[in-house]
Amino acid sequence: MQNGQLPDRWFPARPQSVLNRVKDERMPFDWSINPYRGCGHGCHFCYARATHSWLGFHADDSFRNNIIVKRNAAEVLRQELKRGKWKGGQIAVGTVTDPYQQLEGRLQLTRSILEVLLEYGIPCSITTRSPLILRDLDLLKEMKIDSVQISINTLDETIWRKTEPSSPHPQQRFHTVQELNQAGISAGIFLAPVIPYLTDSEDQLREVLEQAAKHQAQFVVPSFLRLRPEVKSWFFRQMRLAFPNINLQMVRLYQESALAPLDYRNKILKRIHHMAEEQGVPTHLPENGEKRERVSQTDQEAPVQLSLF
Repeated sequence: MQNGQLPDRWFPARPQSVLNRVKDERMPFDWSINPYRGCGHGCHFCYARATHSWLGFHADDSFRNNIIVKRNAAEVLRQELKRGKWKGGQIAVGTVTDPYQQLEGRLQLTRSILEVLLEYGIPCSITTRSPLILRDLDLLKEMKIDSVQISINTLDETIWRKTEPSSPHPQQRFHTVQELNQAGISAGIFLAPVIPYLTDSEDQLREVLEQAAKHQAQFVVPSFLRLRPEVKSWFFRQMRLAFPNINLQMVRLYQESALAPLDYRNKILKRIHHMAEEQGVPTHLPENGEKRERVSQTDQEAPVQLSLF
């Protein structure tokens, strides 16, 4: 499946619930909604590949070629809100799979969910890799949007194509950040995932941060590659084919854990924080819909590590 094409198969589902309580105190939101299971972008590193094994699929390309679609998601959400299930707090849309993946262009499930959130005046955030979010600017301008996170981890064409087989071009995503901010919606970059030996060099990171500043990103929040057992095997098989010279180094780094060692992460976070200070871009999510014009180095906070990717 090439960029922009639809998955081979998709299956309608009628969930009993779409509003999920998030109890992890490390997460900056209280609830989550995911209209789809599986994702047409097919990113080899996606930690959500593991969830496809729960559905009787594998963590291989079944993840992007077999999508579960919650066709009545907006209807179920409205009923849940009527019953008072929501107890306050931010709802995050797209915490597992992309709410603006290719099927959304046809099915408009995410748009229907946003219409319900607007109706009830509920604050939310959205995470995506897709410029398709701009289709819904009319809704976003009226909603209580705390932030929109556009995920980008490299501008290197080879790395992008070999790690994200069907995602939109990174430069399109930067333009999306700019258009959202120009429309008054606080948008920034999830620098996610930082992939050891592929996207963590000083030149790679500097290029992303310079483009973030150029396109008026309100924040750049880094997150590291996380490889659960089901995903690890698939990911390293793909990296062995695409980047044989560095594959073994990555394998060694992830031998004992789903995350790279803490000393490695701290070193890269320090590098990112320093470059973000140079560009005047915060490394934290906005609070209460705050929107920056430009911040000085003294206004910066320490980098935040979120485990969303």
